[in-house]
Amino acid sequence: MEYNFDNERPIYIQLVELIRIKIVSGEFQRGQKIPSVRELAFMMKVNPNTMQKALVELEDEKLIYTERTNGKYVTEDEKLIEKVKDELAKEKVKNYINSMNSIGISFDEAVKYLQELGGKNGIS
Repeated sequence: MEYNFDNERPIYIQLVELIRIKIVSGEFQRGQKIPSVRELAFMMKVNPNTMQKALVELEDEKLIYTERTNGKYVTEDEKLIEKVKDELAKEKVKNYINSMNSIGISFDEAVKYLQELGGKNGIS
């Protein structure tokens, strides 16, 4: 998969965000061993030191943990994952509403667009 990084923000923060999404979406499942620092760095075409910095941040958040000599694993704390997922969803909705407001669309109209375009299966 091709990753496009924004030059205006530190890459490691963008990596944290990407991996956080992989965790909350279930792509990286609870308790699953994640690829090594080098493998992740290779996959995302970044420096291993940058990837390591991102993983340290995720460990500080308790979303991943290290088993000595065995590698890194996704937390099994379902409540934590749901909390992070909720925070991400609220942030995305807030950004959407703010974007719509910036072009003169009210909250009610923005919701209408979500309902119209999202439907039951979402936008493809």
